[in-house]
Amino acid sequence: MEYIIPLNGWAAGEREYRWQAGVKFFQKFDNAEILDAAVGIDARAVKSGHTISLDLDIRGSVTVACDRCLEDLTLPVEAHPAFRLEFGEAAAPEEETREGSREILYLDPSETEWDLSQVIYDYICLSLPLQRVHPEGECNPDTVRFLSQEPADEEAGDTNSPFAALKGLFDEK
Repeated sequence: MEYIIPLNGWAAGEREYRWQAGVKFFQKFDNAEILDAAVGIDARAVKSGHTISLDLDIRGSVTVACDRCLEDLTLPVEAHPAFRLEFGEAAAPEEETREGSREILYLDPSETEWDLSQVIYDYICLSLPLQRVHPEGECNPDTVRFLSQEPADEEAGDTNSPFAALKGLFDEK
């Protein structure tokens, strides 16, 4: 599926686009962390003169492995990026590159379409939490039990470590 907005060939006015992103979308980006996905993308483009205002509504869910128990974890996804597309040279570095909450992007005047795949991918990934774990008590109980076990004999474990000889190296004498 293509996530493309045509930049030429339409008169001033509004256009709407609707796409879906599944696991194959993430596989195209070589993302192995996303195990499954059901994300809807609604785009509203308004052309006025030489600029296009673009509002995206990205909503759905993705499935990843839980950081704690490695079982499947479904996380909600929601992002609402807004852009103003302008044709020509980018503004000087000291000029503001945001208009309110709308990011300004400068495109080459020869461009005839804009592929939103990378933008959609980035915003979905950025909407995911850094720590991806089930709510308390929902992880696989066998895994949690295994992870919470104390070593049987801590002293015996120290002698098998290649770093055991370094133990106490910085202790005060």
